[in-house]
Amino acid sequence: MRQEPQTTEVASAHDQARQVQWVTVWGLLVNLALAAIKFVFGIVGSSQALVADAVHSVSDLGTDFAVLIGAPFWSAPADAEHPHGHGRIETLITSVIGILLGLVGIALAYRAVSTLHLRHGSVPGWSALAAACASIVAKEGLYWWTRQVGRRARSSALIANAWHHRSDALSSVPVAVAVLGTRIEPSWIFLDHIATVVVAILIVGAAFEIAAPALRELVDVGAGKEDREAILGLVLATDGVQAVHELRTRYVGSGLHVDLHVLVAPDLTVRQGHDIATVVKQRLLEEGPEVVDVLIHVEPYDPEYVKSGTRVA
Repeated sequence: MRQEPQTTEVASAHDQARQVQWVTVWGLLVNLALAAIKFVFGIVGSSQALVADAVHSVSDLGTDFAVLIGAPFWSAPADAEHPHGHGRIETLITSVIGILLGLVGIALAYRAVSTLHLRHGSVPGWSALAAACASIVAKEGLYWWTRQVGRRARSSALIANAWHHRSDALSSVPVAVAVLGTRIEPSWIFLDHIATVVVAILIVGAAFEIAAPALRELVDVGAGKEDREAILGLVLATDGVQAVHELRTRYVGSGLHVDLHVLVAPDLTVRQGHDIATVVKQRLLEEGPEVVDVLIHVEPYDPEYVKSGTRVA
């Protein structure tokens, strides 16, 4: 039994796509402005760490464009060629965001370590500190806004982009500390390189948190044990269900697709078995952990022929 797409659901998906695009456009504009400010003040203020942070902001532009372009596609309803919907497009974009972010972090760390022996012409200026502080405030604000919209729209790509914003905010903290430290004691110029490495580590950490779940989803890793137990509990608590087995789950985008076999009394009519399955499906869609699609096979229950792995009510 597969849930048919409803008009209200399509309209809701369209509205969610517009929300995703709207917050991403604002994020893109802020990233563009911050990248320019940090790059200019990093050069003028002689801060390698701030220039590295500007590169991080430029990488945010790429992920913003990926979300903007991808949102209308992954929000499209299921069709004949994509009967499970287009959610994997979102998963693919999420994994690309994570991988690109990780590569940016590795490149920044390499540059900071490889240039540690070079002499600086001057210590970072106050303008670099001001730019770093402005970035912290702006990007942390973008993180909370983007995260809120991402959760409401159940968009893993937008939530990943929100963490991209936060990683930019966090990466500006050691930059600000390094600039302040070198202003207090000019001989501590090495702090600029250390700050860059710290920035890179934070970026790589954020990249792993973003990419790992998306890559697991692309290879069809199912729901975790807690979610599986929640699904089984809902099914077994339904009147008329005597047992359940063959539970299979997989994520398509942010939604969970569930396949399972429900065992009912063998003397029930086809209509009665169908009604029980309908109730099971409705419960999973309304109360299950991010469940968006359910396929149920109804079987007669015979205690003498219980398969291994069958859960009895």
